[in-house]
Amino acid sequence: MKSRLTRTAGIVATALILSLPLHAAVAENSAEEPLTLEKSIQLVRDNSPFLKAAAEEITAADARVTKSRSAWFPQISANAGYTYLDPVSEVNFTGTPFKFMPNNNYDAKVTARSTILDFGKRGNSVDVALSGKKSAEYSLEISRRELSWQTVQLFYGILFLRESIRVEEKEIEALNKALDYAKKRYQAGAATQFDLLSTEVRIAAARSRALDLKHVLRRNELTLCRLTGLADNSLVKLQGSFVVTPEVSKESELVAQAVQERLELKLSREGENAAKKQRSLAMKAGMPVVTGSISYGTTNGFQPDMNEMRKNFAGGVHLEIPLFTGFRNSAERQEATALMHAATQRRLDTEQQAKTDVEATLDALQTSSKKIVTSEAQVKQAELAAEHARARYVNGMATTLDLLDTEASLSQAELAKLQATYEYVMNGYTLKRVTGEIFW
Repeated sequence: MKSRLTRTAGIVATALILSLPLHAAVAENSAEEPLTLEKSIQLVRDNSPFLKAAAEEITAADARVTKSRSAWFPQISANAGYTYLDPVSEVNFTGTPFKFMPNNNYDAKVTARSTILDFGKRGNSVDVALSGKKSAEYSLEISRRELSWQTVQLFYGILFLRESIRVEEKEIEALNKALDYAKKRYQAGAATQFDLLSTEVRIAAARSRALDLKHVLRRNELTLCRLTGLADNSLVKLQGSFVVTPEVSKESELVAQAVQERLELKLSREGENAAKKQRSLAMKAGMPVVTGSISYGTTNGFQPDMNEMRKNFAGGVHLEIPLFTGFRNSAERQEATALMHAATQRRLDTEQQAKTDVEATLDALQTSSKKIVTSEAQVKQAELAAEHARARYVNGMATTLDLLDTEASLSQAELAKLQATYEYVMNGYTLKRVTGEIFW
């Protein structure tokens, strides 16, 4: 029994608990409205620094798109300069020196440069940046979903732990009644010291289990407070129930829904698309680039008065053909091709994982449904056995150990039913998650 409760506490500690038939409320902190699941998720989304960081990543990705599109526009710059030259070329006519250029040179101009032809490189760069933005958006949605999923686990985990504690306290109460009656029988000489000690040991063990559960409960409450932004010293007041019955469709329909809606698949497809765009860009690395430039400004150095500042205009077209880049272009093509193939394999693996997740979750849902039916029968049998054992014990027809065993069996049966119900509801939420359904 101790190992069973230890396993239960361990599962709850990992926050993999969802639902059961129960309304949870704390007597204190009544001035505040109780937290529903929807409100808890909204608080987590509003206060999570992780989600805020992911939103900033989208802003950065959007800036990268704008930066990549800047290649379509002319790049305009202004510059000015002064240069002193000495000596300068000159000739002597009839004793009068004639300079071909001034010693003091001034120049100020505005220049516009633009790429005229690059064989689609700019377009591919923009496509890569847009794909990166979509990936950032999918990553944000995945982060939101995972935090919502964690909130669901914590929310129902707290309810589950409180109900588990109630079951333990119910057993402790029954054992205390048995201890009181055992003391009366001991005083009357109808019971032994061993009977008293056995009952006290069972009570101590139940209290120890309840303390362990309360410790895990407090830890989960602190985690929920951290995620929602509530004060750590506040008592968590929850309003929720475990009445969640998932509508199970056909397996083929759920698999199709997962392949279409699962965020991980959308992200992997976008990653594959980005890898293809990156490869297309790498394949064009050795193509020529034609650029044009226009300059307009003022400078000196013109005859007949070389010190006079005059307006001037210059325009030109430039062709650049990469002939040898030290095998850089071929290496970039090879790298981009390998990354594209890797992205395709990751997409295929994600699709297979999505299908497996749906199939495994459906099987788990059916199993937990059957366990609920079995556990309900066990609880009824254990309740009846406990009633008979109590009556027989009072009439002196059952030993103390018989009574303690039946009380323990009843507690085990109730916890087993609780566990089966939570597993069923957890699998219902898991099915929503693996099929890509959004949590609020």
